[in-house]
Amino acid sequence: MTAELEIAVRLGAATLVGAAIGLNRDLHGKPTGVRTLGLVGLGSALVVLASTDFLAVLPSVDANPVSRAIQGVLTGIGFLGAGVIVREGSGTKVQGFTTAALIWLTAGMGIVCGLGAWIPAAVAFCLVFFLILGGGSLERHLHRIADRDHGETG
Repeated sequence: MTAELEIAVRLGAATLVGAAIGLNRDLHGKPTGVRTLGLVGLGSALVVLASTDFLAVLPSVDANPVSRAIQGVLTGIGFLGAGVIVREGSGTKVQGFTTAALIWLTAGMGIVCGLGAWIPAAVAFCLVFFLILGGGSLERHLHRIADRDHGETG
């Protein structure tokens, strides 16, 4: 694969993964969506590729600039994710943690795509969709069981 094609595949994969995660958030009426998380994935991959002068396909690439780029992306994304976490009134109910976590995860997915680490990207992609599609149902089911058990003993 030519270097140009490899760069296009990495950037495209990061964008598609981010957009797919964003679709779930959008369908659930959350403050991020396809465009936002697609951009987070693309931006993360682009930063990683830029830190290696777009030559990440070569094994002789120095890991130090890549490491610094990854640290910068994850720190910056942490601030973006914090912006979607809200506290309702003066109560203790806090919302937006899943969306914030998905923003951070999308940045990580972009980084992995930028590095061309396809196996971890594929495994993480499958796991994240298992969690966001089935995790809520599993949580509700476990809460029902816990409430029932608590009611019987309490």
